[in-house]
Amino acid sequence: MIDPLLGRLEAMKKGGASLAAILEEAVRGLHEGDDRFDWTGIYELGPDQMLRLGPYVGDATEHTEIPVGRGICGTAVAEKRDLNIPDVREVGNYLACSLATRSELVVLIRDGETIYAQIDIDSHTVNAFDAAATAKVERLAAWLAVAYAAARGIVR
Repeated sequence: MIDPLLGRLEAMKKGGASLAAILEEAVRGLHEGDDRFDWTGIYELGPDQMLRLGPYVGDATEHTEIPVGRGICGTAVAEKRDLNIPDVREVGNYLACSLATRSELVVLIRDGETIYAQIDIDSHTVNAFDAAATAKVERLAAWLAVAYAAARGIVR
């Protein structure tokens, strides 16, 4: 259920928590809320068009920086769309963070054409991300987009 997590995040925001603290809680809460999520993290998009790993839960990854256009994460930004990959073994430019990963979901944290970051989730299960899981991550991404905008002084 995403509503309790969004409630905690809203309380943190109203209490003056930093964006970094909010992102940490968002990743932890999302990860713990679904047994199919084996690695959950946020990659932030820099002005140099490089995705940089932010908070995450799961095994360490060597992919701490990903150029736009490379791998599933970079492709999502390049194509400006979310990606739900049922079986990563069928993707030619997949960047393997874990040999056990079978499916990946990338949801952009964006405001219109402005992409701030993305939520990246790996699962050891093929076709792990059904419509309900995807909708949950999309709701969180939309909430986080407002938090990113506020942190940059953009009022919505």
